[in-house]
Amino acid sequence: FAETIQDDEIILVRLDNGDMFSLTDSGAAIWRLIDTHPDRNGLVGALATEFGVPKDNVRDDVDRFLTQLTQSGFLAEA
Repeated sequence: FAETIQDDEIILVRLDNGDMFSLTDSGAAIWRLIDTHPDRNGLVGALATEFGVPKDNVRDDVDRFLTQLTQSGFLAEA
């Protein structure tokens, strides 16, 4: 896939089929944090810290987002 950053938006494009995925706000933050926090709990903690909220407030959103990225082919299952 290819990744393009424009202002506060990250655009992912699958090169094999042209599918696009636009990431903003918390989605873009999760995408940026995935490389440095590859495990779910570390990612949840880093995102909670970045947004100044309790971990429980972001855990379900992170799970849904990671599932969506995986199902769309932008993230491989661990």
